[in-house]
Amino acid sequence: MRTTQPPTTAPPSETEGPLDSHPAPGGHSVRTRSQHQRRKRIVQAAAALASRGGVEAMQMRTVAERAGVALGTLYRYFPSKMDLVVAVVGEEIDLLESSIERRPPGAATPSSRAVDVLMRATRGLMREPELADALIRSLILAEVQTPFGDRMTGLLLRVSADGLTLEEASEEQLDLAGSLSSVWVQELLEMLRGRRTYDQIQRRIETAAARLLSGM
Repeated sequence: MRTTQPPTTAPPSETEGPLDSHPAPGGHSVRTRSQHQRRKRIVQAAAALASRGGVEAMQMRTVAERAGVALGTLYRYFPSKMDLVVAVVGEEIDLLESSIERRPPGAATPSSRAVDVLMRATRGLMREPELADALIRSLILAEVQTPFGDRMTGLLLRVSADGLTLEEASEEQLDLAGSLSSVWVQELLEMLRGRRTYDQIQRRIETAAARLLSGM
């Protein structure tokens, strides 16, 4: 789940229109592709800074300079630092989901498949502990809506219940998968604080998953 560093040089032009411009009929507009690439550079710049100095290092002006965009452009994409944090989290979950698609968990039980996913996520995040700490702590204090919880819950449902989606899941299934996701976040925080080892986290996640997902 490591995020690559973006180029620090600015593109030839930062002139752009509204962020919701649509592709032209029959193909993608140059503007839309350019906006996507610019947004990706910004998110990668923010992740690179956070991986070295935590969320405090994600100063908006510094992110803009590293991404090679004007400060006003950055604010059009991300009105606040927390919006930017949420975007970085989304990028990390995208990478996790891609990993799961390429190599789905092969364990026989729902709880074991869920544990596989959560421990993969743990290993990925701990490759960049400063980034992981910044993201998890910021999300706990988030003042904006974040998709983190729903996306992790949805991922756990898919792997543990044969492709079950958030829309198809019962309220109880949503609660159980969401509870397991919350346990993982808390355990990850304890690991980042030096209070848990990787093996201890795995054991606790295995216990929680076995109890919570026994009826999946």
